[in-house]
Amino acid sequence: MSIFNQLTISTNSELVRPTFAEINLDRLTENYHAIRKATAPAKMMPILKANAYGHGLVEVARHVVSLGAEYLGVAFLEEGILLRESGIRAPILVLGGILGNQVPLFLRHDLTLTASSTEKLAQIEEAAREMGVTAKVHLKIDTGMERIGVHYYNAESLLEASLDCQHCLVEGIYSHFANADSASLISANVQLNRFKQVLSFYEERGLTPPMRHMANSGAILQMPDSHFDMVRPGILLFGVYPSAGSSHTIAVKPALSWKSRVVYFKVVMPGHPISYGSTWQSDHMVRVVTIPVGYGDGYFRAMSGKAQVIIRGKRYPVVGRICMDQMMVNIEWETAYNDDEVILMGQAGEQSIRCEELAEWAGTIPYEILTNINTRVPRVYVRDE
Repeated sequence: MSIFNQLTISTNSELVRPTFAEINLDRLTENYHAIRKATAPAKMMPILKANAYGHGLVEVARHVVSLGAEYLGVAFLEEGILLRESGIRAPILVLGGILGNQVPLFLRHDLTLTASSTEKLAQIEEAAREMGVTAKVHLKIDTGMERIGVHYYNAESLLEASLDCQHCLVEGIYSHFANADSASLISANVQLNRFKQVLSFYEERGLTPPMRHMANSGAILQMPDSHFDMVRPGILLFGVYPSAGSSHTIAVKPALSWKSRVVYFKVVMPGHPISYGSTWQSDHMVRVVTIPVGYGDGYFRAMSGKAQVIIRGKRYPVVGRICMDQMMVNIEWETAYNDDEVILMGQAGEQSIRCEELAEWAGTIPYEILTNINTRVPRVYVRDE
């Protein structure tokens, strides 16, 4: 198994923290090709916001570009700049809203801007004119998310203005689904029809539309009519389905495993409570091990009394309140030793703990589990043997 993480040292080194996230690049490759096959001939824009959903922005970007991704999507200007400073030359669309004074930074780093109103488009046009460059722009249409973007029923003014731009190259036009991962697609189909209504602007004028894209992970799975010219896989690329209600029409596998090690072993007597608040105690003598991970790493405190881990191929419960940096696991009278591997999320033999389980224990969604794995948790990149 080859390892190439940002620390450039092996996971056995005393310099690597025993709690780390392991990202399997071969899994990522398999997921990428599965999505590509299902959505062809559409292009691919992997969405890498929030540290590539916790998987590591720069390393994942390099990998998907090597696989042939035509575009990359991020949320904020800073993410795009980091990719450029790391040598990523592929086109990068910044999906989030922008402030006028940020526009020159976009242009200096050759980042594609989201024009979400005629005013924003005018700001981009003016900045590009002053700098003597051509800005690359995608027009954002709000078809029902009510986040950013011009409303679909007011979109014609933005599209008309885009035709008059001298310093903006309008490469794309897009919208975003609010409910494409739901079992019911009634709301999503309303949004899709609204987007098609906006796109009729070009057909009515005999114009070729810019690159059209709308399909997020849920729509990739469930709404082939929304794939258009490009799709935007996010959490699906990383092997996690966007919701319990979405169809599994594309087979993907989790790319990330979260691991740690036993750092302490003790026998706890009956009636001796464990951790802050003394919320848990045993009525008989048990063996308890301490794991060096906590809510400061993104292992949610809300999972106290609910979470389980895998040690030596068996599941064991987390007991007492999860601390900022440590937590305790009751192994009853089973055996475990210091330095034993602990699976927080991932697979060990026939046992596995999925991201969706952590989300259920924490009362949240898989997206939040992945994106909350703190940056103090090292990312280690591996390939299958």
